[in-house]
Amino acid sequence: MHSNTLLYNLAPLNRSFTIKSPNLEKQPLMFERIPVNPPIIPPVPIGINRPQWSVMIPVYNSLPYLSHTLKSVLSQADQVDNMQIEVVDDCSTDGDVEALVLALGQGRVRYFRQATNVGSLRNFETCLSRATGHWVHLLHGDDLVAPGFYKEIHALFVAHPETGAAFTSFEMIDIRGKVVIRPENLLLQKIGVVPDLLTRIARRQLIQPPAMVVKRDVYENLGSFFAVHYGEDWEMWARIASKYPVAYSPKRLAQYRIANPASISHQFLVSGKNIKDIRTVIEIIQNYLPDTSKRKLKAAALQYYSIYSLKLANALLSSDRRAALRQARGAFGIYKSFKTLYWLLRFYLMFIFRYKELEKLLRLSKS
Repeated sequence: MHSNTLLYNLAPLNRSFTIKSPNLEKQPLMFERIPVNPPIIPPVPIGINRPQWSVMIPVYNSLPYLSHTLKSVLSQADQVDNMQIEVVDDCSTDGDVEALVLALGQGRVRYFRQATNVGSLRNFETCLSRATGHWVHLLHGDDLVAPGFYKEIHALFVAHPETGAAFTSFEMIDIRGKVVIRPENLLLQKIGVVPDLLTRIARRQLIQPPAMVVKRDVYENLGSFFAVHYGEDWEMWARIASKYPVAYSPKRLAQYRIANPASISHQFLVSGKNIKDIRTVIEIIQNYLPDTSKRKLKAAALQYYSIYSLKLANALLSSDRRAALRQARGAFGIYKSFKTLYWLLRFYLMFIFRYKELEKLLRLSKS
């Protein structure tokens, strides 16, 4: 299969989609580190005693945060027969993950280590394939859940059994665990099924991974994460929203960590690869949208992420000028408008101002 065409079948409607995605890199035929199609998640074998929950924790070099992640789950965990908790390690090199899991989990948390480093997407696939619960919470090893998260999701699924997934509102925390951003609630002010979720999130990412729980049979029908390392969750939530109703609670019961230097998201922001991946995700999401709204929603998404990248460039100026320039240069290639031009000019004015200030400080230090 040529790398710029993705073909896969979405089981619920028995339809095939051709996804034009010119930015995907070619991968070896025997092993695609970045799958060009959603990997198949097989059903749980018959005869296995299934819990209600599977809390699957993919990790790679997140040891400094993992104990906090595990404690946030264990403090509200159901009994063993009702909640599987498992850490899936993608060959971390920052310490003994297994020892931490054994010491903290006290036999309550399972540990699985990949034979070789397979990358985040394949590690997510392993998590989903190993999950035996009916409801799967994929919780990254540096994120957290607040007390009451699992009770809230349980209540959502009980109240809305027709849904394929459920999520809560969230906060963003820094490397110290301090809340730095409380995103505005743009979905619902009360508990319920989100109307028109697909068209809402087609414009921008409004859901972060620790806040989302998906029924396992949904992953069995739609497959796992694919195509990109940055924004893969956005594509997945849009794919789910195109096929299933999704329930929501405005309570902030999940915490998504940002600015973690070891995370893929942060590395992609620094390198500028996030822009390429975001454009790919926007193109893929077009396949899930009604023809009547595709063009409008695509333009809205491109403009939003162009301005977002320029704002990010401004934020990076004080800490990483090269990363800031990468974001700014890439942003104007995403979408050109008067708004993006305004933010681009603002960035370069700030860049020049900061450069002159730095020169002034250097001169003073030498005098």
